[in-house]
Amino acid sequence: MEQLSPPCATQDERVTLFSLLLDTNARLARSLAQQLEEHCHMPLAFFEVLMELRREPSGRLKMNQVADAIVHSSGGTTRLIDRMVDAHLVERQLCPSDRRAVHVAITDEGQQRLDDALRVHLNYLDETLAGRLDCAERTTLANLLAKLNDAH
Repeated sequence: MEQLSPPCATQDERVTLFSLLLDTNARLARSLAQQLEEHCHMPLAFFEVLMELRREPSGRLKMNQVADAIVHSSGGTTRLIDRMVDAHLVERQLCPSDRRAVHVAITDEGQQRLDDALRVHLNYLDETLAGRLDCAERTTLANLLAKLNDAH
């Protein structure tokens, strides 16, 4: 009896879709990083941390919250925050309710540099999203990506 070979996994639509997601993310992140470096002299990782801190009403997060938000290891986040402290963009603060915890807080200089980077980012988004997708497509994409992110 002859065995039928399974369909080639590389042609599976799920594999293709995931590959497109990874490729798109990598290309967008790489080109945004290039824009931020060129115009603001700011690494993308700095931008991500500053954005997370700005979203917080208090302007600060615990170190593990920063790591979770930017999807870095705790060791990698510690080194990243060290570099940002050296650049005067953030500062470490002791947590008043937990002496073992350390907060990362955005500085005034960090706020200003983030404002500069956001101008570059918004121009980038006009070119890469608004210029390529209409409003309905952007809404659909946002809903689909949110649905995928809610699964975890």
